[in-house]
Amino acid sequence: MPGSAGANPAFPHSFPPHQNQLPQLPREPDIYRALPIATPDTDPWYRDPPNIGAYRPGQIVRTRVVQTRILGIPFPVHTKQLLYRSEDAHGRPIVTATSVIIPGTPWTGSPRPVVSFQEAIDSTSSACNPSHTLQTGTFKEATLATSWLAQGFAVNVPDFDGKFNTFSTWDEGKMVLDSLRAVKNDTTLGLRRSGFALYGYSGGGSGSIRAAGLRKTYAPDVTILGTAMGGAPADLTAQARYATGAQPGVTGISNFTMWLGFAALSREYPEIFDAKRLLTPAGQKIVADLGDRCVYTAAMTGMWRPIRDYFQPGKTLEKAPGVMPLLRDLSLDKHIPDTPVLWFHGIWDELIPPSTVVLPVVRKYWQAGADLRFVTIPLPEHVTNAAVGWMPAQAWISAVLRGASPGPRFKLDYPAPLPKGFPGT
Repeated sequence: MPGSAGANPAFPHSFPPHQNQLPQLPREPDIYRALPIATPDTDPWYRDPPNIGAYRPGQIVRTRVVQTRILGIPFPVHTKQLLYRSEDAHGRPIVTATSVIIPGTPWTGSPRPVVSFQEAIDSTSSACNPSHTLQTGTFKEATLATSWLAQGFAVNVPDFDGKFNTFSTWDEGKMVLDSLRAVKNDTTLGLRRSGFALYGYSGGGSGSIRAAGLRKTYAPDVTILGTAMGGAPADLTAQARYATGAQPGVTGISNFTMWLGFAALSREYPEIFDAKRLLTPAGQKIVADLGDRCVYTAAMTGMWRPIRDYFQPGKTLEKAPGVMPLLRDLSLDKHIPDTPVLWFHGIWDELIPPSTVVLPVVRKYWQAGADLRFVTIPLPEHVTNAAVGWMPAQAWISAVLRGASPGPRFKLDYPAPLPKGFPGT
């Protein structure tokens, strides 16, 4: 698979004493490859057709019905997977998959609504994509998805990072939108006239809001009733500056986001995120190792390990040609949604600090007249806010899918009640 680590790269014998001292960890994809369910990189179902360029965005290449599992236990729903045509970060045709889950609960009076659930994939291996983890029973946000299934909604779960797993790029939004086109194109699902809403947190929030932002220009044929999202990096230049250096205490976990981002972006932009040109041999080994991991071991590998300590003499992200302009172009204010948005973020997020990374972009949305509802949740920690923010988000999405008004605009972007300079504010 392009960008994969290949041979198991040995870590340096020792790291600086102030850094994360974990040894090279086992990889989740190695476990997946030992299971009887084929991983996407070995499963011929995922292969591009030879004439992929002749397909329209959202056109279905092939389909199959699969068994959805939760913690390995079969779950009694109908799950159909669609392989469809979309585009990569450079506008070239690619295929990716989506999983459409339909509960047995009857829906009457209108077409069954659809929640497009963008999981926080944040991984560099296609084995970590939801079309695979739904089958193995390791889809990590399954509990949240079951709430909408219990209400009778269909749930669309796209592999919106594609089979090469790049992320925080605008093709995420295209893959989400094309998954909705594919859902409409499959006449057996009975969802052609359904209402769509989007949900995602963290990396899933990125995919969701990018889809909402691109809808007007890329997929005006797709109607989105609302997008609820949170915990996503909005200004990628500010996120890079934060995650590149050493951070005290819990905020040092944020270092992994820069390593993982470097590994992923080097696939689509190898001439800009060039590990051999920018990083020391030790840094190159870490990037190679992170080329085939799911988010959990990627986080443990990169946390409390500032990437700035691994730049070659005289090299920095700020000085590297093209890095900051690219991150600026990939930031969320490049394309502003024209449909209702509910956006939430924790008042203290150790991975994505609101004051520098999120709130400036929120204010740009507001000034541009976006149909926005934003709230800063007065709670700490990234995962805590994923759970707490989901509760009002799912209620709001459920309401708009049933035809209720999305409600008035508001912007509750109050500053964090923490001491000035507190890390992660």
